Amino acid sequence: MTNKKRKQTFVLVIPRFEDIFHSYYAGEIIRGATLSISRLNADLLVHITDRTDHRGWLDSTLMDRNYIDGILFADIDNDVDIVKKALRRGMPCMVLNNILEEPINCVAVDNKKAAVEVVEYLLELGHTEIATIAGDITTQAGLRRLEGYREALLAHGIRETRSYVTFGDFLRTPARAAALKLLKLKNRPTVIFAASDVMALEVLDVAKSLGIRIPEDLSVVGFDDNPLNATSPVALTTVGQPLVEMARLGAENLQLVTRGRVKLPVKITLPTHLIKRNSVAKVNGAST
Repeated sequence: MTNKKRKQTFVLVIPRFEDIFHSYYAGEIIRGATLSISRLNADLLVHITDRTDHRGWLDSTLMDRNYIDGILFADIDNDVDIVKKALRRGMPCMVLNNILEEPINCVAVDNKKAAVEVVEYLLELGHTEIATIAGDITTQAGLRRLEGYREALLAHGIRETRSYVTFGDFLRTPARAAALKLLKLKNRPTVIFAASDVMALEVLDVAKSLGIRIPEDLSVVGFDDNPLNATSPVALTTVGQPLVEMARLGAENLQLVTRGRVKLPVKITLPTHLIKRNSVAKVNGAST
């Protein structure tokens, strides 16, 4: 039975990935959750876990309701079973960055819809040779952005070019390799949609090294509206998403769940917005 005399304590579970302490996503999620938890006069523990082996995500100490009041998952790498395990133990949970059909509390953006909007914008500008550098498709964000890219092309009767679909896993090194592959194709795409700004910046750098001008010779779109874009030689067209708000709402609603003050399941979908900047041009060369 939970000790009601102590301050409420929540755990933020974050899958570990390359350069996590410089990650825009992780930083924004931690900031939003911390601000919210502090305002709620509760404590927050950050639990960084292995991304490939989920068995260690929920050890016995995290599942003890005498000390932990709820778990906030920054992402679940499409592993809904890990959340169900916690729920079976009676642990209140909230999942971020995933839209779940199951009766599980979640706060997310519609990544597929956002990707569809990007591709439709590019099609309006006359682009049909649209390539992508997908993110890590073990995450819902990576998978849904790839699905949105594909569905938008299909909806407009454009056959997917297999060589135009590459994978960067949201990381610099594989994204750079993907950019080189795309930019050295005989039939080079007119635009590359990268599933994160970090990967899009690698595209810009590779293009520069090959003497390819942005946006005159190649258009580039990212995703995240990462502050790193301030270092870009060309203002990057991207998709903004409210990560701090996502974490804030997740933490606040998780506390409401623990106190029985909200109807279950909590399902919140936040809007994204396409930010049109200078890295995209019409096919005829006229800038947007």
